[in-house]
Amino acid sequence: MTSTFTKIAAGLERVFAENGFAAPSVGELRDAAGVSLRTLYKYTPSREEMVYAALEHRHQRYMDLIFAELPEDPVEALITILDRVGLWMRTESTRGCLFHAAVATAPQDRRLIQLLNDHKMEVAKRAAQAVKLEGKEIELSLIMEGLTQSWSLYGAQAVENAKKLGEGLRSTQH
Repeated sequence: MTSTFTKIAAGLERVFAENGFAAPSVGELRDAAGVSLRTLYKYTPSREEMVYAALEHRHQRYMDLIFAELPEDPVEALITILDRVGLWMRTESTRGCLFHAAVATAPQDRRLIQLLNDHKMEVAKRAAQAVKLEGKEIELSLIMEGLTQSWSLYGAQAVENAKKLGEGLRSTQH
């Protein structure tokens, strides 16, 4: 990815996260991307392409934050992952998952649905590998998605309860 494309994607991600997908005008999208309208359309020739670029950028940032340099101990890795999901929710996404929000605005858009599915599947797979619970991707996904969705109601308490559920998941493995 070029640095111009990354700059555009980062700006678009920020404006969509703050304002939703329908509200920002093309001028606001251009300003958020920090480029001319011509450059914006060169790299993202439609509003749909702008949304895809923003979500792909968000996916990479999320994966980098959640899974970078995890402890080798599976229990500590799970605690770290859930703490980082809480950090993400507190600092980046207090209103829930941007991928789900995007699909809600365009429920027939197959590429959006695929981006959502790919994101969630990769998160679950990487989490299961990191915490040595391969085969428990669905259960880990339920815990992490539950944390994401309940964050706005319970904040840090949601993280602590997600950790308890994760401990329980580990204990049922044997």
